[in-house]
Amino acid sequence: MATVKTIYKGDLRTEATHLQSGTKIITDAPTDNNGKGEAFSPTDLVAAALGSCAMTIMGIVANRENIDLKGTDFEVTKIMGTDPRRIVEVQVVFNFPKLDIDERQRNLLENAALTCPVAKSLSAELVQNIKFNW
Repeated sequence: MATVKTIYKGDLRTEATHLQSGTKIITDAPTDNNGKGEAFSPTDLVAAALGSCAMTIMGIVANRENIDLKGTDFEVTKIMGTDPRRIVEVQVVFNFPKLDIDERQRNLLENAALTCPVAKSLSAELVQNIKFNW
């Protein structure tokens, strides 16, 4: 069974629907690639997926370890290459609230982030620069 159904809306815009939940995501081509840049670009979604996946897997580990990660935020920066046009680097910076955790737990969380399914699915040529501000 399909996971997502997407419709091309014209003007370099798509509307993707998550079939299980009905949630929709609009994409636009970025302004530097003939688009309006009024929504996430497809490559923005790839970069965001890396951060969200890492955060989700850390959340699973945190739940198991009784660590409350609520309030953690992260910023994602996508760097594009030109020949061919592609994502060459994704930078993710996690900012954690003050946590009462030990080095073992920090290592568990960091390893979870670095080995999330999206991280393992991306090309080895793509630089994944992940930072943890504890």
